[in-house]
Amino acid sequence: MTAAFAQVALPLPVAEPYTYLVPPALADRALPGARVVVPVRRRELIGIVTAIDAPAPPGESRDILAAPDSGPAVPPELLELAGQVARYYGAAPGLVLRSMLPAALWGESIVQMVVTGPRHMQVGGTAERLLVWLVARGGRASVAIASRHFKRPMWDVADRLQRVGALELEITSPDTTAGTATIRVASLPGDPLPLLERERIFARSPKQDAIYRTLEAHVGPMAVRELLDATGSSDAPLRSLVDAGLVAVDEIPVERDPFASHPVSPPPGTITRMQADALAAIDAIPIGEAALLFGVTGSGKTLVYLEHIRRMLDMGRGAIILVPEIALTPQTVSRVRGMFGDSVAVLHSGLSDGERADAWRALRRGDRRVAVGARSAVFAPVRDLGVIVLDEEHESTYKNGETPRYHAREVAAMRARNEGARLILGSATPSLESWVRLEPAGRVIRLAERIGSRPMPTVELVDLRTAGQVEGAGALPWTTALDTAVTSALAREEQVLLLLNRRGWAAFQQCRACGDVAGCPNCSISLTMHRHPDELRCHYCDHRELPHAECTLCGGGTTRAVGAGTQQLERLMAERFPSARLARMDLDTTSGKWAHHRILDQVGRGEVDILLGTQMIAKGIDFPNVTLVGVIDADIALHLPDFRAAERTFQLIAQVSGRAGRGPRGGRVLVQTRQPNHPALQFAARHDAEGFLGTELEARRTPAYPPHTSLVHVVLSGVDPAAVHRRAAALADWCERIVARAELPILVLGPAPCPVERIKDRWRFHLVLKGPSDALGRWVRTVASRIGGNRGGVRISVDRDPVGLL
Repeated sequence: MTAAFAQVALPLPVAEPYTYLVPPALADRALPGARVVVPVRRRELIGIVTAIDAPAPPGESRDILAAPDSGPAVPPELLELAGQVARYYGAAPGLVLRSMLPAALWGESIVQMVVTGPRHMQVGGTAERLLVWLVARGGRASVAIASRHFKRPMWDVADRLQRVGALELEITSPDTTAGTATIRVASLPGDPLPLLERERIFARSPKQDAIYRTLEAHVGPMAVRELLDATGSSDAPLRSLVDAGLVAVDEIPVERDPFASHPVSPPPGTITRMQADALAAIDAIPIGEAALLFGVTGSGKTLVYLEHIRRMLDMGRGAIILVPEIALTPQTVSRVRGMFGDSVAVLHSGLSDGERADAWRALRRGDRRVAVGARSAVFAPVRDLGVIVLDEEHESTYKNGETPRYHAREVAAMRARNEGARLILGSATPSLESWVRLEPAGRVIRLAERIGSRPMPTVELVDLRTAGQVEGAGALPWTTALDTAVTSALAREEQVLLLLNRRGWAAFQQCRACGDVAGCPNCSISLTMHRHPDELRCHYCDHRELPHAECTLCGGGTTRAVGAGTQQLERLMAERFPSARLARMDLDTTSGKWAHHRILDQVGRGEVDILLGTQMIAKGIDFPNVTLVGVIDADIALHLPDFRAAERTFQLIAQVSGRAGRGPRGGRVLVQTRQPNHPALQFAARHDAEGFLGTELEARRTPAYPPHTSLVHVVLSGVDPAAVHRRAAALADWCERIVARAELPILVLGPAPCPVERIKDRWRFHLVLKGPSDALGRWVRTVASRIGGNRGGVRISVDRDPVGLL
């Protein structure tokens, strides 16, 4: 019999899959898309079969050790998509597949070092230090933990100690059943006992009798916890019944649904004529193509999405709904479940590994037909996919920040084409990329008015250079105009939203004498001041230290807090409006699993008068009693060293403005700025997204920034700045030669220090490649796999279509 070989993609930064021999016993399970356990050097990993009947590798081959599932974990259409994503972004196929499956379905062996020889061997150097460390830990530890402790790989040292008889290596295979939850259920194993026999057995045990009678009356197995609660019993009487063979207790899998107990929104009302026209336009979009649903805030885009999904479900097709923030998921799930009930599964990183695995399995089986989630839900295993919706498609959070650096919008377009599904991109402030791609093709569907013809809120630009400031506001720009507006709104028992896109107490602590700013020892960034607890914190590496009583540079004894954050705004609101109920929504207050949901639920129930926070309050919030929105400082992101700064500022102001006036009382927005004539703010004040798009497209034409061209961002980092710079210069020269040899119309810019030059004690330099998308695609496919990863102490990352260059 001819030996069969399979290619297996592993969750490692390698460009090509590994080849393994398929044992005959696994031939019917080790199929494309299947999970398999394979040996990799000294450990075992779970990988995905990408192809069978592969050519035999040179030299000796190793066997697949196990194939734990009865069928492929990754369906053929997603296996094809993984290959496309890997090629487009120059990513390792195994890392793309790792993004597709829940973390609970991956795993690797644990290699334990166990001291078996003398505990004080003279082996010298690092080996002796490792042995002493192991003995101090009781003679046992994993190689991974030792590597983290010694800050270097310890495999070679462990091998040396094994050779001299100091220790043995124990390998525990990966857990292939991780993520599965079970519950104990009880049932009667046979026919009920005759009455006389029952009275004889249970005469002295009323608890056993109660348990038996309850199971007899129950249809099917009963959860043990429910059974004991119903009978007021402990576990002991049940164990006695099991030992006597009168009751059977089994463990069965159970699906965890963290949203099952959450309230759902009532089904939406009748669609308007404008929404019906939008639906008809979507129905006319060819299968596999995209459309932009361009609707002002409050125009009812969500109902259009849901109605089109309903039509898809009626046709036996499935759907994926993507939202840009975990914070928006509970609201979206409430609306979607209000319409589609238990056919909805939720996938996002805020859930536990097991909860995500349960939702993924339900979709894979076809038990649920609608997936809702953030970025990674674009890979949800929805059967017979009919539509993908990207709500707030302009948001940068759809871009993955680590390898594979995919953009969910681009991946959704690939998947829609592959599977014959429609792609609906929704936004009141579309990205320039989507506008340029879809507007000339006539694929922009407009919702130009709010539901019920409610007017858009009035937006006033308050000039911080001339406006009167409230006394006692400190570093916070708090004008009398905004103070008066908040006072009036609260007097009318209306709700207020205040946006300040900077968390913490203050941007930094500065010496009054010499001007020195407290900086992070690991990053080229100032430390942000926080209160409760009082500390200076780095928002890149999370370094923390106490505020400085005196300047560390000149010894001066007075410092000041510069640049107010949300904590300072919260304190000022408590002082100015002591009877108002406040809630703050930023990264510091929403770290808990359901923190976003609890805060928004309080706002929705009218238990919050002033909601203040960072940009997470700017989108997806729909509360009719919010009549006033205040933007404390619109200039924070306006002049960042990034070509998208104006676009992001426009989108943020326009989106947060749209939170006001969704009810019958109308709305008002006050935007505080030192640059009231800036085009981004002027267009946002007029609710003129098309005007901004046209102006910004023209502004980017001369410097040739996207969408007029495409970019690849290459970042090099390492602990030795000179070594990183040398490698960056050599890489730039090499890229120039590759481009010239292939005659590619690509411009190589750099190397130069990154705007944030050091993060987590690693110095950073970058290159930027500009050119047509197809030319950059050829470059990525040719060289990305050859330069990526960590080589010579320098880590190199390649990001195609970056959303920022910081």
